[in-house]
Amino acid sequence: MAHDHSHKEHSGETLVEAARSALTNSGEQWTGMRETVFTELAKHERPVSAYDIADNLSASRGKRVAPNSVYRILDLFVSNNLALRVESSNAYLANTHPGCQHDCIFLVCDECGDATHIDDEDVSRTVRALAAAKNFKPERPVLEIRGLCRACA
Repeated sequence: MAHDHSHKEHSGETLVEAARSALTNSGEQWTGMRETVFTELAKHERPVSAYDIADNLSASRGKRVAPNSVYRILDLFVSNNLALRVESSNAYLANTHPGCQHDCIFLVCDECGDATHIDDEDVSRTVRALAAAKNFKPERPVLEIRGLCRACA
């Protein structure tokens, strides 16, 4: 999984546009609801649950948004590398370089809930090699290291 490119970090409107472009380039549609969910997700610096997103969208739209609908959209985002899922807390972060495929390595703070995403190709290659040695084909490796962030330590 070596990358021969550098990651371009996006934020704000450029992040939403990069996500739209990555999703449509993969053959999926960028609907109004998908844009709304991604825009809400991108507002959060810490991992956010589908229920939190649904509640926030329900309040801003003045009508109920079902968490199941948000979950389906988030699953699509994860499978298309627009969002990252913190498995242990069932929460999501916007991928600031949408469409770029790499393994998820998170440092998750047990105190404040912050999750720092890091890219480390050496760790990714090692994990994938260990899986291959056991005749296992990893689809979406996720590593989470739980502990305390600098602010909470």
